[in-house]
Amino acid sequence: MTSTAPLAEVLRQRLAERRERNLYRELKTLAAAPGPQAEVDGVPLVTFSSNDYLGLATHPAVIAAQQAGAELGAGATASHLVNGHLEVHEQLQDRIAGLTGREAALVFSSGYLANVGTICALVGRGDNIISDRLNHASLIDGARLCRAESLRFAHSDLAALERQLQRAQRNRKERGGGNILVAVDGVYSMDGDCAPLREMAQLCREYGAWLMVDEAHGFGVMGSAELPAAGSAAAAGLGQDEAPVLMGTLGKAAGNAGAFVAGSRELVDYLVQFARPYIYTTGMPPAIAAGNIAALDIMQSEPGHRERLRQRIGQFRRRAAELGLPLMPSATAIQPLLLGDEETVVRVAGRLQERGFLVGAIRPPTVPAGTARLRITLSAAHSEKQVEDLLLVLAGALVEYGINGESPGVWS
Repeated sequence: MTSTAPLAEVLRQRLAERRERNLYRELKTLAAAPGPQAEVDGVPLVTFSSNDYLGLATHPAVIAAQQAGAELGAGATASHLVNGHLEVHEQLQDRIAGLTGREAALVFSSGYLANVGTICALVGRGDNIISDRLNHASLIDGARLCRAESLRFAHSDLAALERQLQRAQRNRKERGGGNILVAVDGVYSMDGDCAPLREMAQLCREYGAWLMVDEAHGFGVMGSAELPAAGSAAAAGLGQDEAPVLMGTLGKAAGNAGAFVAGSRELVDYLVQFARPYIYTTGMPPAIAAGNIAALDIMQSEPGHRERLRQRIGQFRRRAAELGLPLMPSATAIQPLLLGDEETVVRVAGRLQERGFLVGAIRPPTVPAGTARLRITLSAAHSEKQVEDLLLVLAGALVEYGINGESPGVWS
């Protein structure tokens, strides 16, 4: 009979392996939400690691609305279908539907639950799901859990997507039926680039597939002239027919928490019946819903937040090019600096923190091996000086570690 190693021994060994490979993750404790200055583990830092793209997490109107919403109760007390669906949830869903140009919307407690729940409700055995290889973890896990045949294609490679659509179509013919769902990020969280959604939607039409767009990093900051905050699908000119399943989060540009799926009234009614993470999760706290409503109202009534964010992105990329920093091709608030080596990324991030800046050091398994990077995120709340100071310190750190060209002359 084979004996089993004690749990503590197995855990210690696996944690030690993570440390040896420079992959060990550590929690950083903030005294309050960054705005963008924050106290991190007792030290004041300027944060360039937050997804609060519009600076709404600390907006007085959002905070006041959330405080007032708490008077409705500390929690929803039950799942939405039991007695946890409140008027404030219905109001939030109506706001989301209008902002995204969809017939209806459904709120979830998190983006992870929204993605997993929606995918597993829409496809299963006998169906096909096609995913970009760099999709969010929640989309990947949804594809694994739904029991449909999971097909993946190289990042934003339209020819590779078409090959997988052809394969899924063959599967459908062989099985005498089955649905095809194509699930992609609108904006990729670690590369900052946008999916070629218009071309993807055309391929989905040709092959009879449904397109699901994860707008976690596009919602609120991108859109069209008619729907300026609706996300990357709207920016690509896609309406409800072309992108029938739209997921977005409320913990990034909205500065709050929760998520939603928007689409046709039939889609929302269907998810209420079949999306298990929605059915079996306690409803969103009413205070969160109220704060989200205020954030969405600001998105619509104060476009200056998006304009300031665009200005900071433009400033960052211009100055980074002047300093010779090895940026990836991103026009969004996510500006990755690819360094490749895990140890180097950790050391550079540590040096930045010593100099007063918090930047995420992203390593495998979050990104593929050999693509470790600094993930610099910009916010409308950042000042020009904060962005300039970060760039100069970053350029100096890269020189110090032999990664970049000549010193800008401010590093000491």
